[in-house]
This record gives sequence, structure tokens and C-alpha cells, in this order.
Amino acid sequence: MPALDLALDDPSDPQIYHDPATALLYEHALTHDGTAAIADSGALIALSGAKTGRSPEDKRIVEEPDSRDDIWWGAVNRPLTPAAFDAVRAQALGYLGERKRLYVIDGLAGADANCRVRIRVICEQPYHALFMRNMLIMPEDIGEPGFTEPDYTILNAGRCPADTAIDGVDTVTSISLSLDRRELVILGTEYAGEMKKGVFTLMNYLMPARGVLSMHCSANAGANGDVSLFFGLSGTGKTTLSADPARALIGDDEHCWSDAGVANIEGGCYAKVIDLSAEAEPQIHSAIRFGAVLENVAFDPATRAVDYADGRITQNTRCAYPIRYINNARMPGCGPAPSNLILLTCDAFSVLPPVSRLTPAQAMYHFISGYTAKVAGTEMGVTEPQATFSACFGAPFLMWHPAVYAEMLAERIERHGTRVWMVNTGWTGGPYGIGERVRLTHTRAMLDAIHAGALEGVGYRNDPVFGLAVPQQCPGVPDTVLDPMSGWAEPGNYAAAAIDLAERFRANFAAYADGAGDAIVAAGPQPAAAIRAAIGEGAPATA
Repeated sequence: MPALDLALDDPSDPQIYHDPATALLYEHALTHDGTAAIADSGALIALSGAKTGRSPEDKRIVEEPDSRDDIWWGAVNRPLTPAAFDAVRAQALGYLGERKRLYVIDGLAGADANCRVRIRVICEQPYHALFMRNMLIMPEDIGEPGFTEPDYTILNAGRCPADTAIDGVDTVTSISLSLDRRELVILGTEYAGEMKKGVFTLMNYLMPARGVLSMHCSANAGANGDVSLFFGLSGTGKTTLSADPARALIGDDEHCWSDAGVANIEGGCYAKVIDLSAEAEPQIHSAIRFGAVLENVAFDPATRAVDYADGRITQNTRCAYPIRYINNARMPGCGPAPSNLILLTCDAFSVLPPVSRLTPAQAMYHFISGYTAKVAGTEMGVTEPQATFSACFGAPFLMWHPAVYAEMLAERIERHGTRVWMVNTGWTGGPYGIGERVRLTHTRAMLDAIHAGALEGVGYRNDPVFGLAVPQQCPGVPDTVLDPMSGWAEPGNYAAAAIDLAERFRANFAAYADGAGDAIVAAGPQPAAAIRAAIGEGAPATA
């Protein structure tokens, strides 16, 4: 790996703090960052400046001979020339080299040796250093020695605006990954999530090349060792639903599935905390203490009490904390192949049932489709839920074509007999603005039933839109909640919404149909005429 042109072993000019203690990072944040504060819970409060969410339009992958033919080029992975990368790299190094203080965090991505990568982070902001100290796996936490040479390095010069005169740099924000250089360079954004997702993007390239499936999902394990995976974009409930007091948390966002089983990529959690309460999410609430980083939250300046309902700064308020702060977290974050795979979706149209069972073909169709809603604040410019399709429930972070990940998942589901479910955490009784969000207590009851096997012996009906198998009863959930159509005041309006959503699915899947196979294509939504007929005839047929 090329030298970084920064004297990281030089204790002065700039001062280098290599793997500093959490308390020291607190002191530096309070001393050198005028916006930092300590919450009454003991967590560090930080602001990320103008950017309070990811900037996916500004991500670039360097087009290099060794990886050029592997990359899924297009809207997700936009090319940058090696010369342009050299320019943004030089800008970042020049900026960092002039700082009075720099922080270096050395950590690991991958709890299991089959999917482990050594990551070094170089940054100027104490809160960024603490964030990555939380999000990476610290070697000492899993009994591993530290390292002197990283596999990949993150240069975070987020306070320095990118030079738009550089070819391929369209805005003052630039997130650029070079696989040959083994470096990620960040300019023009202080949002800490860019580092986290930069590591995940890297893992999404490296792992499939090793025959390991990288996944945007959370994972937990029951008392009998059964593992469940929860797929979904940010805001659909991965962190909330996997933090289950009755189950051990393996990880909340990013995992690998190798022949050895499931392994967490990260060492921490990055939970959304808008409207957080101790009653609804006790584990996350109790994890917000000394060492945790609260990002972009509002608080009382006198008492330092955080107002989790206040979204004036952003709806994307966040907290990063070590996974060991969850009482029943599994350390290290590893487990066997999953028994259940749950696709989480946030349906803004109130069409998909709250819970349904999928055939293998349906599982692949909906995994490739990745339907959900972008939740307010998760990305810049998103102020209310928007319907979207994100391949493999994580398109912004994929490096290979989605079919690569889908085929790997299908092979594993078949080999291990994994059951696949879809859980809609979105709207019921009408679309966004008319209906209401599915109650968290109901969603938890559905998951409890899945894990207990309580949905194995109940009757099922065919969903008239997608043909999914919908349970007719679920402990702790009113029967009417299980049928999305019953909550609509006018069945005709439901039919119109269902047909509209079905057309959106078909239009999106057209890009993948050629490589998906006839069985997977046929697992998509019903034609409009069939939907109208099924809804007009009353209750759908029993499965």
C-alpha cells in the first residue's frame, strides 16, 4: 500500500492520537469542538454540520484494471479516474497534514476470521474517532492483537470541501473508494455514517470474491441457538426489531454468511433515535450512556436531557454505541446458518400484508426488488417517506451486480432450509398521510410467533396482489390487522393502490428479469385484471 505522507509515528505537528481512550476523546471534543456536549445519560452529543444524512450521489469508485470488470457500474457505482482520485487524495492529505491534532483508530471489520479486514481511520474530529471506535471491532474485544499495517485506510477530511474543478467531482462533497490504493477518501461531509457505509461498500466487494455473502441485515439468536436475519433499509426496523430482550443480538446492520455461519461485520450499533422511548425500545435506550455518540439530537441546555421527539435538526437522529452495551449481545458476533430470514419493508402504500410467508421464488423476487420507503432524513433531501426499490435491500452499497448476491443467498436458503418471511413495518388502513404506521407491539408479536413456530399450524390465505401466504391468525395481533384490505374505508381505493404498486414492481424488475429465470419472474405481482377480480370477489382464496 502506498505511504500516506503523514508521519503517524511523529508525536508532534500534528499531534497524533493513536487509538485514544474514550475519556480522552470526550475531553478533546468538549475542548476543541464548540458544538459538543455531554447528555444527562453520559453520552457524547455531536453535530455533523450541514450534512445530516448520507450523500449517495457523491460516491465514486475508482475505475481500475484489476476490478473494472467486477463492478456493477451505473447509478450506484459511478467511475472516477485514478488521476482524479490522486487529486482528491492529495487534497485530503494536505488538509489533514495541517491540522493541530489527528486521531487514528485501528479496528477490524468481520467478527469471524473468514470475513475479517483490518481498517485504519485517520480523522481530525474526536467524535468521528469515537464513532469508529464504536462501530469497528476493537481487536482487544475479541482477544486479537493489534496491527501495524492495515488492509484498508479511511482518510476523513470531512470539513474540507472537495475541489469541483477535479474531473468527476460534481459537488463539494466527495466519497471516493480506490480498491488498488486500498483507501477511502471523504471530503465535504461530516456525517459519520459515510465512514460506516464506506466500510460496508468495501466488504460488499471483498466478501463475494472470497465466496462469502455480505448482507445488509441485522441478526439475533434464540435461546436454542436459532438465528434470524432481518433485511431492510435504514428506518425499516432492523436495529429496533433485532434488539429483542428474549434473543441474543449478533448485530444490527451488516453481516457475512460463510460456510462457518453468520458473522457480524461491525462492533457496534447505529440506531435511529427519533421518538425513542425507554418503554418501546428499552435496550437501545439503556445503551445511550458514557461512550455512546448521539448525533444531531436536540437537548435542554440546562439539564442536558435529550428530546428524542425533536426532529428540528433532522429526522435522522442517531446514536452509535458498542454492541456490548446491549445486555444480551453475543460476543463475538457469530452464529450458525439462520433458521428464519425476514424481509422488512416499509410500505407507504398500505398494500403489503403486515406478515406473510414466501416461497423460495418469491423470496428471490422480493430480495432482488428490495421494496421499501426511504425514511425521512436518512438521505439528504428526503423529508417524508418515498417509495423506492433498492436491490438486495442495500443497492447503494453493492459493488457486484445484484444477481451475484441473490444467487448466493438462494443457494444458502436451499442448502440450510431457511424459512423466509416478509414483515411490513409501514402503513395500515390507508397510505402515508391517511393510515397509520403498523404498531411496534403488533410487529413484535408477529416476530415472536415466527420464532416460536406459532405460525406453522394456522390457516393461510393468498394475498390477491402478490400471491403471498398470509396467516389468518397470529397471537397478540387482531385478525383484522393481518388483512391490509380490511383497514381501508373504500375497497376500490385499495384496489387502485394495489394495482399502482404492482406496476411499480413490474417496472423496476424489468432491469433484472433476463437474469432472474422464469420461476422468479412469475413470483411477482398479479396482473391488474386478476387483482380487480380477486378484490371484487371478496375474501381471497385460502392458501
